[in-house]
Amino acid sequence: MSVDKKTVRKVARLARIAVPEEKLEPMAEELNGILNWIEQLNEVDIEDVEAMTTPVKMAMPMRDDVVTDGDIRDKVLANAPKTEDGFFVVPKVVE
Repeated sequence: MSVDKKTVRKVARLARIAVPEEKLEPMAEELNGILNWIEQLNEVDIEDVEAMTTPVKMAMPMRDDVVTDGDIRDKVLANAPKTEDGFFVVPKVVE
């Protein structure tokens, strides 16, 4: 895929970015360089490479999966304009 001035102009318009006419050609070259680099990455054989979250092998810290309400109901409800019996009160929207 090759990017030309017309494509850069269209993408800039869609992104609502003002790009002066004299910058269109250099930007097209820069975008073509980026796309070429991506094509090089696509050529790498990663068939037997295991997915990883970090290049450093380490165990992730785990915590007990316990459901709690946070014990801060009163603090949360303090932000509400109206509450009743520990719940938010909102206007009825469906008849």
